Amino acid sequence: MDWQEILFKFVGGLGIFLFGIKYMSDGLQKSAGDKMRGILERYTSNPILGVLVGIFVTILIQTSTGTTVMAIGLVNAGLMTMRQAIGVVMGANIGTTLTAFIVGVKIEEYALPIIAVGAFFLFFISKKSYQYIGQIIFGFGTLFLGLSTMGGGLKPLRELEAFTGFMVDLADQPILGVLVGTVFTMIVQSSSATIGILQTIADEGMVSLRGALPILFGDNIGTTITAVLASIGASVAAKRTALVHVIFNVMGTIIFTLLLVPVEKLVLWLGEDVNIRMQIAYAHGLFNFTNTLIFLPLIPVLAWLVTKSIPGKMEEIQFKAIYLDDRLLATPAMALGQAQHEIVRMGRYAHESFKDATGFFFSKDSKLAEASFQKEELVNELNRKITDYIMKIHQIGLSPGESESATGWFQTVSDLERIGDHAENVVELAEFRFSNKLDLSADAENELRTMMEVADQAVSQALTALEHHDVDAANEVLVLEGRLDELEAEYRQNHIKRLNQNLCSGGTGTIYLDLLTNLERIGDHSKNIAQFVLSK
Repeated sequence: MDWQEILFKFVGGLGIFLFGIKYMSDGLQKSAGDKMRGILERYTSNPILGVLVGIFVTILIQTSTGTTVMAIGLVNAGLMTMRQAIGVVMGANIGTTLTAFIVGVKIEEYALPIIAVGAFFLFFISKKSYQYIGQIIFGFGTLFLGLSTMGGGLKPLRELEAFTGFMVDLADQPILGVLVGTVFTMIVQSSSATIGILQTIADEGMVSLRGALPILFGDNIGTTITAVLASIGASVAAKRTALVHVIFNVMGTIIFTLLLVPVEKLVLWLGEDVNIRMQIAYAHGLFNFTNTLIFLPLIPVLAWLVTKSIPGKMEEIQFKAIYLDDRLLATPAMALGQAQHEIVRMGRYAHESFKDATGFFFSKDSKLAEASFQKEELVNELNRKITDYIMKIHQIGLSPGESESATGWFQTVSDLERIGDHAENVVELAEFRFSNKLDLSADAENELRTMMEVADQAVSQALTALEHHDVDAANEVLVLEGRLDELEAEYRQNHIKRLNQNLCSGGTGTIYLDLLTNLERIGDHSKNIAQFVLSK
C-alpha cells in the first residue's frame, strides 16, 4: 500500500474541495451584490424571519460558520440583538445542508467539463456578471474534482483490516463517532468539508449509514469552534450568541444520538431510492431542520440560559432614531423639535466615539477601538435618518423663521457627522501606529494629550450650548477653537525641530501631523455648532 499516494491524494483533494467551495462562495456573493451583512442587519426583526434570513445568506455564501460569525459581529457592534442572532444561527445550520445535497449528486465524471465551462466564462467573456457566473461554475466543478481525488486516494484503505475494523466499531459505538466528527471538524474548520469527506468514504463502502450518522452529528458540534473563537474578546452579547450556537448543536447531537435507530430508519425511508451520499445529505437536513423546530419556541429559554451562564452587563446601544416620528410631520414645528432632540443624541455619540478613540490611542485597548467604531457607525445611521426627516419637514412647509432654524440644524448634523469621521481617523491612525510599532517621543505624546483634551472640551461645550442654548458655553467653544489653532501651529514647529534633531522618524511624524490636523478640524466643527447657537 502506497501511503504517500494515499496522503497526497487525500490532502490535495481536500485542498481542491475547499478551494471549490470558497471560489463558488465568492462568486455567489459577488453576483448577489455582496450585501449579506446588510441583509442580516435589516431583515431579522423576529426569530422566524431571522431563521429565513440565516438560511438565505448561508445558501448564498455557502458557509454556516461565515453567517454565524457575521451575526456575532453584528451583535458585537450593537446592530442586532442576541435574540435576533439566535434565529440567524438556526437558519445558518439549515442553509449549510445545501452543500451536502450538492455533494449527494454524483457527477464527478463531469467535473472537468464543468471546470472548462467555468474557465470559458472567466477568461473569454469580459462582462463582470458573466465572470461571476463563471466563478460559480468553476468552483462547482472544482468541488467535485476534489471529491473525486479524495475518493481515489482513500480507495486502498478498504483493503486495510485495521481501518475497516475501526469503521465497523463506529457503527457500534456512536459516542466514538460523535467524537471523531467533532475533532475532525475542529481541525479542518469546515463542516461542509468534513461532511463531504464522510459522504465520499461512505460512497466507497468504507462506512455504513449507521456508522456515518454519529460522525455527521459530531460535525455539527465541531463547526461551533469558529464561532467561539470569533467571540473571544468580543462583547458579552457576542459571547452569549456563540454559546447559543454551541448549546443548539450539542443538544441536537445528544437528542439525535439517543434516537439513532429511529433516525436511521427514517433516513432510509426518505432516501430509499438514492445513494448513501444523498442519504447522508437527508440526515444532515433532517438534523438541522428538526433541531430548529425544537428550539425555535425555546429562544427565550436559550437567551435566559446563556445570560445566566455568561454574567455581565451588556452595553445596549439602540441603533435607530428614537425621537423621530413620522406621525408628527403633520405639525412641522413639533417634528423639528423632535429632530433637535435626535441631533443632540447624535452629538453625544459622536463625542463618546472621539473619547473612545483617544483612549485607544494611548491604551491600546481594542475594546475602546470597537466601541468608537460602533458609535461612529450609529452617528452615520442617525445622520441619514435625521437628514431624511428634516427634508420631509421642509417639504411639508415651515415659517420663514423655522425654515432658517431647520437649515442651521441641518448644517449641525453635518458637523457632528464629521466629528465622528475624525474620531474614526484617530482610531485608524492608532491602529497603524501599533501594527507598525511606531513610538512617539515623550514630548510628542504630551503635546497630543494636551490637544486632545482641548478638542474634547470644545466638543463637550458645543453640545452643552446646543442642548441648552447656552451662550456662555458657545463663547467658550470659540476660545477653545482658537487655542486649538494656536496649538497646531506651535506643535508643527516643534515637530520640525525634532525632525532636524533626529528625535522622530518619518512614519511617526506622519501619524503625528495627521492627528494634529484631525484635532484642529474637530475644533472647526465645534466652532460651527457654537456659531449656530449664537446666531439664534
